[in-house]
Order: sequence, then structure tokens, then C-alpha cells
Amino acid sequence: MMWCYLGDTFYVSSFSLAITTTLKLSDDLKSRIATAAESAGKTPHAFMVEALEAETRRAELRGEFVTQALKAEQQVAEYGEVYAMDAVHRHFRDRLAGKKTKPLKPQSIKARR
Repeated sequence: MMWCYLGDTFYVSSFSLAITTTLKLSDDLKSRIATAAESAGKTPHAFMVEALEAETRRAELRGEFVTQALKAEQQVAEYGEVYAMDAVHRHFRDRLAGKKTKPLKPQSIKARR
């Protein structure tokens, strides 16, 4: 939070200033970034910020995916019910083709072993 004092009054803003970070890059990488940034019509700084934002978002999504997968694994272990992949694919192909479909029924994982 930034505070701006103007005489006897002050203004509070949620605007936050960027923090400066130093990256040590090899000459080769720095050159590649400059070339790629120029090709994209961006400054090297803007190119790197966008790249860091994109990679951070990918890492966040990957983490969410792993969390959901572990939760699903726990549910399968707890309830022992799964859907056959072929049945799921067939179900959605039929729905996309406009065919009427019956709700999928889970199968016991114990029965499939």
C-alpha cells in the first residue's frame, strides 16, 4: 500500500510499485531474448516479464492439477469407483453427435482387477 502525503492530508492507494529484481543472464541468453523481443515488437524487459508471468501461471496450473489428481486418487481409494475410459469417450462422442445418452455408471475398481 502506498501513502501519499499532501500537506495536512494524505491519500491511500492500493497501487503498489514494482520491485526491482536482478537476473544474471548469460550473454547468449541475453542476445536470444533481445532477438525474440524485437521480433515480438517488445522491449526485452516486457518480453521477460511476460515470460515470467506465463511460466508462473503454468506452474500454478500444474500445482492445481496435481492437487486435484491426488484428491481424485484418494476418492478412488476411499470409494473404489471409477469410470471405464472407453465408456467415457463413447459417451461424450455420442453426446457431441447429438445422440441421447444414458448417465454413466461407475464401476467398482475391485471388480476390474
